[in-house]
Amino acid sequence: MRLLIVEDERRLAASLAKGLVAEGFVVDVVHDGGVGLRRATDHDYDLIVLDIMLPGMNGYRVCSALRAAGDETPILMLTAKDGEYDEAEGLDTGADDYLTKPFSYVVLLARIRALLRRRTRGGSPTIVLGDLTVDPAAKAVSRGDTEVEVTAKEFAVLEHLAVNAGLVVSKGQILEHVWGFAYDGDPNIVEVYVSALRRKLDAPFGRKSIVTVRGSGYRLATDGG
Repeated sequence: MRLLIVEDERRLAASLAKGLVAEGFVVDVVHDGGVGLRRATDHDYDLIVLDIMLPGMNGYRVCSALRAAGDETPILMLTAKDGEYDEAEGLDTGADDYLTKPFSYVVLLARIRALLRRRTRGGSPTIVLGDLTVDPAAKAVSRGDTEVEVTAKEFAVLEHLAVNAGLVVSKGQILEHVWGFAYDGDPNIVEVYVSALRRKLDAPFGRKSIVTVRGSGYRLATDGG
């Protein structure tokens, strides 16, 4: 899953990003409210960690602008302020949760996971496509009753395809979502991971669930292939 951190305290932002990347998230970091709003508007994120006191545009305004535009991405607000009125203002602008600095990283991670679980359809974190099951909470994959072992990156690619099952997802979209906005390596890395998923998810079960749409990208079958 892909997160955006909008935080002007650079050391804090870097520390949070390092910890979240270690947890398997793809993380983009910006330090200005206006830049954060543009990044959130232009790219698809699963959750935004948003500081309130920001240069350019404060977090309240960023959150309000996103909600006014119909963006329902979960937002966890951070602030050095303390008090029920600050919390109320943050929630009134459309934030989903609120954390006051200084905070425990363990608590932050728990809040993020809770918001991501809450966002999943029907309250269930599991994506079921025929006999193919993708569980984002457990980072687990199975075909019928058979659990399929995948790496963290393979799971991230599969999850993005599963969330968009039936739709064509471009190589660029996968790169951006799984490897991050700043990735400048070989874009053919996507082909390597798709091939690995086919070897694990399709070949042993006689399936062809991940289809290459020539010149456009990949599509995961809604019935699991």
